[in-house]
Amino acid sequence: MSSYMYYLLPAIGGYTLTSLFFLKNPQLLHKKKRTAFYATHISHRGGGGERIENTMEAFTNAVDCGTELLELDCHLTRDGHVIVSHDENLHRQTGRDVDVSDLNLEVSRHFHLTRRYSTGTDRKFPLLEDVFRKFPHTPVNTEIKEDNERLIKEVSSLVKKYNREDITVWASMKSHILKKCRKENPSMPFMFSVPRGVQLLLLYYCGLLPFTPLPESFLQMYLPCVINRSVWVCLCL
Repeated sequence: MSSYMYYLLPAIGGYTLTSLFFLKNPQLLHKKKRTAFYATHISHRGGGGERIENTMEAFTNAVDCGTELLELDCHLTRDGHVIVSHDENLHRQTGRDVDVSDLNLEVSRHFHLTRRYSTGTDRKFPLLEDVFRKFPHTPVNTEIKEDNERLIKEVSSLVKKYNREDITVWASMKSHILKKCRKENPSMPFMFSVPRGVQLLLLYYCGLLPFTPLPESFLQMYLPCVINRSVWVCLCL
């Protein structure tokens, strides 16, 4: 047993020191990414803890407060318009049990967001195009929740129309959806999915992270919860 330890301990020690060295000096193994922007403050749902989530009022407030990245969620109406809404089903947000995909844009205009957790007067669902038009130089993280290729194509088309491929980020919790997004528009940077985030942690604690190339450009993490009125809300970093 002692003879095995004679070789094992130096090997583990050497591996640990090598891993720590390259963790501190990743540029020796990997080329540094050149992104168009860097973000350390992300406004989740447009800063939904301060204004009604995913509204133009929330986005405006977040930009005025100096946010570096607007995070929002996209869904497609029946007639092919990309609206900003966290949920596909609108029951939580409006009290009416209906899916975005079952509504035409004109009908969706009559649905109003509730003010359950936040203050604000704007209760309308904005179009993604409205956000791009009003904030042409603000980075936006577009999360795709539904496995909907038509939605992905429409989002990509809007990004190209407003010439913002370098400051609009693909995001999805699911790796297979993110893969479709990247295939549709590989010029856009993209976030870690949840499985890839777990893999990232495992690689870190195993010491393999310094030796693994990471194609993702951004990682979204949550800050500890902070109190907002009588409701706990998580902010993003």
